[in-house]
Amino acid sequence: MLLIKNVMLVDALGERGPADVLIGEGRILSLSGGEAERVLEGKGLLLAPGFLDLHAHLREPGQEVKEDLASGLLAAVRGGYTDVVSMPNTTPPVDTKEAVQALRKKAQALGLARLHPAAALTQGQEGKALTEAGLLKEAGASLLTDDGRTNEDAGILAAGLLQASAFGLPVAVHAEDASLRRGGVMNDGPLADLLGLPSNPPEAEAARIARDLEVLRYAVRRSHGKPHLHIQHLSTKRGLELVREAKGAGLPVTAEATPHHLTLTEEALRSLDPLYKVAPPLRTQEDLEALIEGLLDGTLDAIATDHAPHTQAEKEMDLLRAPFGIPSLEVAFPLLYTELHRKRGIPLKRLVELFTDGPRNILGLRPLHLEEGAEASLVLLDPKERPVDPRGFASKARFSPWAGWVLGGWPVLTLVEGRVVHQALE
Repeated sequence: MLLIKNVMLVDALGERGPADVLIGEGRILSLSGGEAERVLEGKGLLLAPGFLDLHAHLREPGQEVKEDLASGLLAAVRGGYTDVVSMPNTTPPVDTKEAVQALRKKAQALGLARLHPAAALTQGQEGKALTEAGLLKEAGASLLTDDGRTNEDAGILAAGLLQASAFGLPVAVHAEDASLRRGGVMNDGPLADLLGLPSNPPEAEAARIARDLEVLRYAVRRSHGKPHLHIQHLSTKRGLELVREAKGAGLPVTAEATPHHLTLTEEALRSLDPLYKVAPPLRTQEDLEALIEGLLDGTLDAIATDHAPHTQAEKEMDLLRAPFGIPSLEVAFPLLYTELHRKRGIPLKRLVELFTDGPRNILGLRPLHLEEGAEASLVLLDPKERPVDPRGFASKARFSPWAGWVLGGWPVLTLVEGRVVHQALE
């Protein structure tokens, strides 16, 4: 038994407390105390449901030099995540039931965050032949996606949505038109022209979202199930407007935004530092402000990290050759707690919802609230501020665009079904 005394509670239902939270048998037994072998003083701390990341690159199998399940899932629990969706663009891609089962078995043995592997929508992520959605769902796949590649064939995407709908699987898309994106390494605009860098226009995202929404409209009309299209790492004002319009028309579409698109802009690329090279690229301040509005009005359903670790040597290449991606599992919540809640006044319950019920709803999981009888997959948060030091990351990628930023809201205790999987209490 564990008792956390005098702690404030926050979930999608709101803020309340203080409460004395008794945890045992994997559940919240009481919010008004009780006898326990271990007692923690929670005064000044916040207790929330465990976070779920819809979009993390854990690199296993085949790219373990960048990250593996052990390092990635340890980074996750240190970031307050009790559940993680791993992307399938590995070597080889996760496109069979055996690959999904192997990942789940290894993750369960590690006993850290729970893994919900995404599987490839097409065989080899080549965009040509569909994978077996039913077998993948039976093996434990949480969604289907060719993330890391764009789905250029609209007919294949339509067929994938129809097949996936029969098994209740969302289809997630990296929404960029490859012919417009070309070799762009930063946002298209005056700054890219000034720096002489190949650019990726916002229209590449908007054009593909517009097409994919029409494909979804077709799938809804033709399906006997419930197709579900999920837009990954949405980055532009226009893309957001298209999703908002589609939701208003009743289309079954959801969307996520990332910590980097919510806190950084293309201006960071003035440094020519590949640390800021991501796909889709960092956009303008106007795009950033639009995304924050989308968090508030419900156009965006979740915050997902797009945690993308690489080796230090790769990220120290020049901007044209360095890979795209930022590691963020360990700093995502403190970053947005500080930048969006403290500095911009976004309600804490909404921020927590975007890390918990929002992504859970997308996967068809039950909401997780702080109430008696609820599953004790929880995170204890410390509002005290400290600087980001990537040298101490559990991730193998020990670099960060937020190095030195002073943040509050750090996870100091993470529980998965009542088990302590991370503890950093003073």
